[in-house]
Amino acid sequence: MYPIRTFDDYHFLIQSIDFNLHGFTHVDAPLHFLPDGLSIEKVSLDKFMGEAAVIDLSHLSENDGVTSADLEKRGQHIRPGDIVLLRTDWPLKCDYMSRDFWAKSPYTTRSACEWLVQQKVKAVGYDYPPDYVLRKKLSDPEYQDKPEENTTHDVFFKEGIFVIEYLCNLHLINRKRFQFMALPLPIEGAGGSPVRAIAIER
Repeated sequence: MYPIRTFDDYHFLIQSIDFNLHGFTHVDAPLHFLPDGLSIEKVSLDKFMGEAAVIDLSHLSENDGVTSADLEKRGQHIRPGDIVLLRTDWPLKCDYMSRDFWAKSPYTTRSACEWLVQQKVKAVGYDYPPDYVLRKKLSDPEYQDKPEENTTHDVFFKEGIFVIEYLCNLHLINRKRFQFMALPLPIEGAGGSPVRAIAIER
């Protein structure tokens, strides 16, 4: 524990933090899911910045799955190499500090993941807990999940697609296409990093 220093005995405010690298808005490195995957400081920053597109899925309600049919219908503006953001507005519908945020959220189906792979996107971001299995772990802390139940991780990392989790304020983006960045800290050996995610509309 560092001693508390005040402006009376020191000219600067000095603070420190201790946080979960996968809490709140963050990006995952392949090492988070693949034992031989890259750690975050070894991932090129261009994976987390560039041309982006948002898919409006705000019609979805609790426990609804994001499907390939949803993406096919609403994602025709997607281009190869995009960062794709899936907007459900779940943070507006449910308090992220509540149990229901995790237990009743929309989730990403395997068919939706495979559709995004076919579009050759480079990263996918979400404003909701993406894998259905999270609610199983919530209801039963002893539940032993299988790797393939972590659907987005199982599909995307094997294809070289990165994930950006727990975004917010996607409803404030006014264009379907824009510039985006969510740059991680180069933490040596880490499986992920918190980010400040920014959409730039021109």
